[in-house]
Amino acid sequence: MAVVYLSIGSNIRREYYISRGLDALAAEFGQLRISSIYESEAVGFEGDDFYNLVVGLETDLALNALYPRLRKIEHDNERSRNAVKFSSRTLDIDILTYDDYVGDFDGGCLPRNEITRNAFVLWPLAELADDELHPQLRQSYGSLWQQFDRQKQVLWRVAFLWQGQQLSELD
Repeated sequence: MAVVYLSIGSNIRREYYISRGLDALAAEFGQLRISSIYESEAVGFEGDDFYNLVVGLETDLALNALYPRLRKIEHDNERSRNAVKFSSRTLDIDILTYDDYVGDFDGGCLPRNEITRNAFVLWPLAELADDELHPQLRQSYGSLWQQFDRQKQVLWRVAFLWQGQQLSELD
């Protein structure tokens, strides 16, 4: 079984689409490890604030079989593939890591460079996998988060209830 970390985000009907995305992932993959939910301003364009989180799961699907399953979940949640790269979205699911795989696949390149560029990816990933090592940098996600310039991008935890479970512990 491969250990996979996914970044999930939404800035359109955020609670609705994040919940639907988590429901679909749980139905498809079973047990999920879910970070807190973080809110941040849109990056790269003017738009409503995003909710972001990281989900860890295990799958026996090959990477190139996993990618279209995730695209289908996005499609089922009204994700437009015709939108420009930096724009509002109902549901965005990106594969961050697939075990320790490093390299290209049908959906891009792993590990995703957003891990070290965006607080809304690194903070929830460090929350879930503090001691795990980045496949290329061989540093723990917790260490990378400690080194991250937190003034570069401000985000905050938000209360979020999914299937009767409070996902975020507020400070």
